[in-house]
Amino acid sequence: MLGPWPGTDPVEAAKNSLGLFTPPHLPSLPELPSRGVGSDAVGRTAGLLVELPVDVQPYGWRFTDRPGGDHRHAVSALSTDVNVLADVAGASERELSELKVQVWGPVSLAAAIHLHYGERALRDYGARRDVAQSLSAGLAHHAEKLRAAVPGAELILQIDEPEVARALAGTIPTASGYRTLRSIPASELRQTWTAFVAAARDAGFARIAINLARPHVEAAENRSVETGPDGTKSAESDAWRKALELALESGIDAVAVPLDQLDTGHWEQLAGAIESGMGLWGGTVPVPVRPGQVPASYSTLLERILRPWRGLGLPESSLTALRITPEAGLAGVSPAEARAVVNRTLEVAAALTDLRNA
Repeated sequence: MLGPWPGTDPVEAAKNSLGLFTPPHLPSLPELPSRGVGSDAVGRTAGLLVELPVDVQPYGWRFTDRPGGDHRHAVSALSTDVNVLADVAGASERELSELKVQVWGPVSLAAAIHLHYGERALRDYGARRDVAQSLSAGLAHHAEKLRAAVPGAELILQIDEPEVARALAGTIPTASGYRTLRSIPASELRQTWTAFVAAARDAGFARIAINLARPHVEAAENRSVETGPDGTKSAESDAWRKALELALESGIDAVAVPLDQLDTGHWEQLAGAIESGMGLWGGTVPVPVRPGQVPASYSTLLERILRPWRGLGLPESSLTALRITPEAGLAGVSPAEARAVVNRTLEVAAALTDLRNA
């Protein structure tokens, strides 16, 4: 599970996470954005920032001089989720061997939070640096609380960077909407990610993945404009390929990508990384975009994985590097639909395990 889950009950969400994702599957600390301000992905991560308080304005999250109600809501919601997970794990008498948590990465967070005068923090190099450093410090505090809540569990970090392709391509609009922000240099992204991953390891995270999936609705829209009228690839598509390259060089243990966004070139990039020991979290099972939509059959989804895998000459024994996930978070669907997506994800994972062990 990538993180976001439908509903507003943290107890129910924790029971689902621990009950559905038993070893060797990976349970996570659920996110419940339907609870409102502070429980959304941006607010939840912003609550971790050290000495950079935030509040909500009509245009979104903004840095402010002192913590207010919005900031306190974000901090309180995350604290509640950690405590609830500890209580549910304790009541089940199950000792967690590993737990995944997720945060928005420093680039996407800078793109989402505005400075005092209203422009996105991404516009200013100093602000981008401050966000990355503040988040690194906050991550250390977060890891300490998690270790106290689930003693003995190996902590795994998922760094969500849904805006990184647009940041590299220079297609994120300014606050006015009349222009776009200047693209960030690839060299800066490499340095930012490498430093952030190193800080996460110092904080105690045993394994780290960068998630390059875009938000579900946006991804569906962007697929329709992947190529322009002249057949050339869009700037965002080229930037996403560059982001994948930089992610693989940043010191992470795994990269999370939706498989339907991968072309032959992407798979070739990943094949070399997999052969070098990199893990792949493959976004395989589509999330419903309309009520009642039935998940694709697991045989169809297996083919989506095995055709390029075999085509590149990767041995089936190397499927151990692959972890199956939904294509996106599940907060936007009903609880029944979320469970259907998770069940199909588990079916695909089981089939791949059987194939690998055959």
